[in-house]
Amino acid sequence: MNSFKRHARVAVFVCATHLRRYFRQWAAVLAFVVLSVVGYFFVLAPPADFSSGSTLVIAHGASVPLIAEQLAEAHIIAHPSALRLLVRIIGADSRIQAGVYRFNRPENLFTVMYRLVTGAYGLPPIRLTFVEGTTVREMAVQIAAAFPEISPEDFLAAGQSAEGYLFPDTYFFSPSADAASIVKTMRSNFNAKIASLTDQLNASKHSLSDIVIMASLLEKEARTSANRRIVAGILYNRLKLGMPLQVDAVFGYIYGRSTYSPSYADLAVNSPYNTYLHTGLPPGPIDNPGLDSLEAALNPTKTNYLYYLTDKNGVMHYTTTYAQHQANKRKYLN
Repeated sequence: MNSFKRHARVAVFVCATHLRRYFRQWAAVLAFVVLSVVGYFFVLAPPADFSSGSTLVIAHGASVPLIAEQLAEAHIIAHPSALRLLVRIIGADSRIQAGVYRFNRPENLFTVMYRLVTGAYGLPPIRLTFVEGTTVREMAVQIAAAFPEISPEDFLAAGQSAEGYLFPDTYFFSPSADAASIVKTMRSNFNAKIASLTDQLNASKHSLSDIVIMASLLEKEARTSANRRIVAGILYNRLKLGMPLQVDAVFGYIYGRSTYSPSYADLAVNSPYNTYLHTGLPPGPIDNPGLDSLEAALNPTKTNYLYYLTDKNGVMHYTTTYAQHQANKRKYLN
């Protein structure tokens, strides 16, 4: 009997021990779950006052602490220190992508960090169309309006030297694009477009630079393919004779204006682009011409014309002598 009692006491003790261990394990699991939930809602979860549709600009070279504070101030994350810790743990300090981010709905800290590291901007590509004859100065205004991080001065600094070679077209740029990458894309597009004209360029015996400059003049001086080719022939005739080109469109480029009806004072302005004072082509393009103007510069219509004007209705008139040109002025412009 005593033996039975001893065995019973041992069994009860073992059972109690297992129960205590079982409850301790479940208590640990429960505590972990509770702490995880608490940690999520107090550390990882988005703030209660999250503002849907928030847009945030991450500048190039911005530090992680600054970015974390920006996100907190915009009510996108609740705890900037937690983001800094996560970024440090995964070693992503230098991998955060600059650009414009949009946060349409609340996202936890892990998701926000992932988006920053992978450049998931939450925005569609930025669509920009540059019409034929747009200058780099005009492009700079369009780009600055679409990209908060790019000032007109930034784009001018990156693209001014490429005037004439930034092909006018419709582009879809990443929200993270900077001035240099936009210029590179547009310059590459020019190279692709001009490749189809290689044979014509070689046959023309003109340099690419001269063709682009001529095309930039034609872009402003005429509006149809036929007229562009006739004007191209006239300008080449003048070049052969050593006459000044007397292209009014250059004054819009000289003064940075969209209109270019020169005054008598303008005709005397001391600029290498002044085609009234200087013979030959201007030193560079005055805009970014399209394919039609480039083709007109390569394929001019051969005539004996030396003068042209556009009347008040947009119709072009051509003459071979200066006297005829003056008569056309009196007839069509007065």
